[in-house]
Amino acid sequence: MNSDRLIYGDFMDGVEQEVKIYKQIDDLKKFQDTIDGFLDDYNGSVKTQMHLVMFLDACEHVARITRIIRQPLGNAFLLGVGGSGRQSLSRLATYCANYKQFQIEVVKGYSFSNWREDIKRVLMQCGVDNKPTSFIFVDT
Repeated sequence: MNSDRLIYGDFMDGVEQEVKIYKQIDDLKKFQDTIDGFLDDYNGSVKTQMHLVMFLDACEHVARITRIIRQPLGNAFLLGVGGSGRQSLSRLATYCANYKQFQIEVVKGYSFSNWREDIKRVLMQCGVDNKPTSFIFVDT
Protein backbone atom coordinates (compact mmCIF):
# COMPACT_ATOMS: atom_id res chain seq x y z
CA MET A 1 0.00 0.00 0.00
CA ASN A 2 1.30 3.45 -0.91
CA SER A 3 2.10 5.48 2.22
CA ASP A 4 0.70 8.66 0.59
CA ARG A 5 -2.78 7.17 0.20
CA LEU A 6 -5.50 7.50 2.75
CA ILE A 7 -6.46 4.31 4.56
CA TYR A 8 -10.15 5.16 4.47
CA GLY A 9 -12.42 6.57 1.80
CA ASP A 10 -14.66 9.60 2.05
CA PHE A 11 -18.23 8.71 2.91
CA MET A 12 -21.23 10.97 2.69
CA ASP A 13 -24.40 9.50 4.18
CA GLY A 14 -23.14 5.97 3.51
CA VAL A 15 -22.35 6.67 -0.15
CA GLU A 16 -18.65 6.33 -0.92
CA GLN A 17 -17.21 9.41 -2.61
CA GLU A 18 -14.16 9.51 -4.84
CA VAL A 19 -11.04 9.21 -2.70
CA LYS A 20 -8.83 12.28 -2.96
CA ILE A 21 -5.20 12.02 -1.96
CA TYR A 22 -3.98 14.80 0.32
CA LYS A 23 -0.25 15.29 -0.05
CA GLN A 24 2.32 17.98 -0.50
CA ILE A 25 2.80 19.32 -4.02
CA ASP A 26 6.35 18.98 -5.31
CA ASP A 27 5.99 20.41 -8.82
CA LEU A 28 4.38 23.87 -8.61
CA LYS A 29 4.32 24.32 -12.40
CA LYS A 30 2.35 21.08 -12.80
CA PHE A 31 0.00 22.22 -10.02
CA GLN A 32 -0.56 25.56 -11.75
CA ASP A 33 -1.15 23.79 -15.09
CA THR A 34 -3.69 21.49 -13.42
CA ILE A 35 -5.65 24.44 -12.03
CA ASP A 36 -5.46 26.14 -15.45
CA GLY A 37 -6.88 22.94 -16.95
CA PHE A 38 -9.79 23.02 -14.50
CA LEU A 39 -10.39 26.66 -15.44
CA ASP A 40 -10.41 25.79 -19.15
CA ASP A 41 -12.84 22.92 -18.51
CA TYR A 42 -15.06 25.21 -16.41
CA ASN A 43 -15.10 27.89 -19.12
CA GLY A 44 -16.06 25.24 -21.67
CA SER A 45 -19.06 24.16 -19.61
CA VAL A 46 -20.70 27.52 -18.76
CA LYS A 47 -22.15 30.44 -20.69
CA THR A 48 -20.47 33.16 -18.62
CA GLN A 49 -16.77 32.43 -18.72
CA MET A 50 -14.21 33.54 -16.15
CA HIS A 51 -11.11 35.07 -17.71
CA LEU A 52 -8.65 34.63 -14.85
CA VAL A 53 -4.89 34.62 -14.62
CA MET A 54 -4.10 31.70 -12.33
CA PHE A 55 -0.90 32.80 -10.62
CA LEU A 56 0.49 30.65 -7.81
CA ASP A 57 -1.27 32.43 -4.91
CA ALA A 58 -4.63 32.13 -6.67
CA CYS A 59 -4.01 28.42 -7.31
CA GLU A 60 -3.20 27.92 -3.63
CA HIS A 61 -6.46 29.63 -2.65
CA VAL A 62 -8.42 27.36 -5.00
CA ALA A 63 -6.74 24.32 -3.43
CA ARG A 64 -7.57 25.57 0.08
CA ILE A 65 -11.21 26.28 -0.74
CA THR A 66 -11.58 22.90 -2.46
CA ARG A 67 -10.06 21.11 0.54
CA ILE A 68 -12.36 22.96 2.95
CA ILE A 69 -15.62 22.35 1.10
CA ARG A 70 -14.86 18.66 0.53
CA GLN A 71 -14.70 18.03 4.27
CA PRO A 72 -17.87 16.81 5.98
CA LEU A 73 -19.93 19.91 6.83
CA GLY A 74 -17.16 21.97 5.23
CA ASN A 75 -17.82 25.67 4.86
CA ALA A 76 -15.78 28.83 4.50
CA PHE A 77 -16.31 32.51 5.12
CA LEU A 78 -14.08 34.38 2.68
CA LEU A 79 -13.07 37.96 3.43
CA GLY A 80 -11.25 40.41 1.23
CA VAL A 81 -11.53 43.64 -0.67
CA GLY A 82 -13.79 43.87 -3.69
CA GLY A 83 -12.27 42.36 -6.82
CA SER A 84 -9.90 40.07 -4.93
CA GLY A 85 -11.42 36.93 -6.48
CA ARG A 86 -13.44 35.43 -3.62
CA GLN A 87 -16.43 34.60 -5.80
CA SER A 88 -14.48 33.48 -8.88
CA LEU A 89 -12.12 31.25 -6.93
CA SER A 90 -15.06 29.77 -5.01
CA ARG A 91 -16.78 28.94 -8.29
CA LEU A 92 -13.62 27.30 -9.62
CA ALA A 93 -13.07 25.36 -6.37
CA THR A 94 -16.68 24.17 -6.53
CA TYR A 95 -16.05 22.92 -10.07
CA CYS A 96 -12.78 21.23 -9.01
CA ALA A 97 -14.61 19.42 -6.19
CA ASN A 98 -17.30 18.34 -8.69
CA TYR A 99 -20.01 20.02 -6.59
CA LYS A 100 -23.17 21.74 -7.73
CA GLN A 101 -23.17 25.49 -7.37
CA PHE A 102 -26.09 27.44 -5.96
CA GLN A 103 -26.15 31.21 -5.84
CA ILE A 104 -29.01 33.56 -5.11
CA GLU A 105 -29.44 36.54 -7.41
CA VAL A 106 -30.99 39.40 -5.47
CA VAL A 107 -32.65 41.70 -8.00
CA LYS A 108 -35.23 44.45 -7.79
CA GLY A 109 -38.47 42.97 -6.50
CA TYR A 110 -36.75 40.10 -4.67
CA SER A 111 -38.83 39.43 -1.59
CA PHE A 112 -38.74 37.37 1.59
CA SER A 113 -40.92 34.72 -0.07
CA ASN A 114 -38.39 34.48 -2.92
CA TRP A 115 -35.66 34.03 -0.28
CA ARG A 116 -37.62 31.23 1.39
CA GLU A 117 -38.17 29.46 -1.95
CA ASP A 118 -34.48 29.73 -2.85
CA ILE A 119 -33.41 28.38 0.54
CA LYS A 120 -35.96 25.57 0.25
CA ARG A 121 -34.60 24.69 -3.19
CA VAL A 122 -30.94 24.55 -2.08
CA LEU A 123 -31.81 22.50 1.01
CA MET A 124 -33.76 20.02 -1.11
CA GLN A 125 -30.86 19.80 -3.57
CA CYS A 126 -28.18 19.06 -0.99
CA GLY A 127 -30.25 17.43 1.76
CA VAL A 128 -32.92 15.35 0.06
CA ASP A 129 -31.29 14.76 -3.33
CA ASN A 130 -27.88 14.25 -1.63
CA LYS A 131 -26.02 16.35 -4.21
CA PRO A 132 -22.84 17.96 -2.86
CA THR A 133 -23.54 21.67 -3.21
CA SER A 134 -21.68 24.93 -2.71
CA PHE A 135 -23.97 27.74 -1.63
CA ILE A 136 -22.20 30.90 -2.72
CA PHE A 137 -23.69 33.88 -0.97
CA VAL A 138 -22.20 37.30 -1.72
CA ASP A 139 -22.59 40.52 0.22
CA THR A 140 -23.76 42.52 -2.78
